[in-house]
Amino acid sequence: MPTETAVLIVLLALVAVVALVLVRRRSGGAASRSQPNPTLAAAVPDLRRRLGRTRSALAQAFRRSALDEAFWEELEEALLAADVGTEVTAELLAEVRARHPATPEAARVALEELIADSMSGADRSLHLDGNPAVILVVGVNGTGKTTTIAKLAKRLGDEGHRVVLAAADTFRAAAVEQLRTWGARLEVPVVAGASGADPASVAFEALETARRERADVVVVDTAGRLQSKTNLMDELAKIKRVLERNGASVSEVLLVLDGTTGQNAVGQAEAFRAAVDVTGLVLTKLDGTAKGGAAIAIERRLGIPVKELGVGEGLDDLVPFDPRAYAEALLEP
Repeated sequence: MPTETAVLIVLLALVAVVALVLVRRRSGGAASRSQPNPTLAAAVPDLRRRLGRTRSALAQAFRRSALDEAFWEELEEALLAADVGTEVTAELLAEVRARHPATPEAARVALEELIADSMSGADRSLHLDGNPAVILVVGVNGTGKTTTIAKLAKRLGDEGHRVVLAAADTFRAAAVEQLRTWGARLEVPVVAGASGADPASVAFEALETARRERADVVVVDTAGRLQSKTNLMDELAKIKRVLERNGASVSEVLLVLDGTTGQNAVGQAEAFRAAVDVTGLVLTKLDGTAKGGAAIAIERRLGIPVKELGVGEGLDDLVPFDPRAYAEALLEP
């Protein structure tokens, strides 16, 4: 009997230990799911810091004591200096005035709400349809396109995706080498062709590489030669056509724009939209500039959602665009 009792005690103890471990695992899992993503949690204060120069310039108008014509003129000048654009600035001021704010602070709150509300509702998610999903990244040279691709690859990898990069800007050796350098750093395969090779063939080879290696996302870097607009249109259309003919789904066409170039960025976007169906915008170089209002003008003028903001040179300095966080970063004192 003592032996049987001892065995029973040991078994009960083992059951208790197993039960305790299971409870802790479940509670730990629940806790990890309920905690906010640290990257997203840091995005709002970081965006606020990055847009500090724009916010400081706009804040000058709201320090006035009276809501008179001098206030409205100063606010108009501040919005124009922030690259919101003449037409959009006039629209925003008319809509703020229509709310009849009593003080400069009330006008600030109204403007913040107006910007956030007017930019809400658009689909800003990054669609990854297809196996593999294909993301075309387009934009003129010098906008930070290749670096944006590296940042995007880093985030996708952090989310558990297997990524292949296609260096289809075949007429710029520097772009190919830059992408190869990023690929080596991120341990992501980069498919490149010979100098001057057909960009569509490079994109196709990247697609085949992704299928062989069971990667689920292909990100394609493309040329940005707006001076040869007809060739660019043909090239982008061919890349998309070749990929889709071979069973791929081009789920996103992201246009990278230098956020400091104002109306030039609008013109570039219109040219690229004529060449290919742009699904989303990435605005870069908004850190350290006083022209952080460009996202408002560009989205209103073009009707294409801003999906990402480039706010620095680090690999983690690409943040999903959130209208309310953006409005707060611009206008919250």
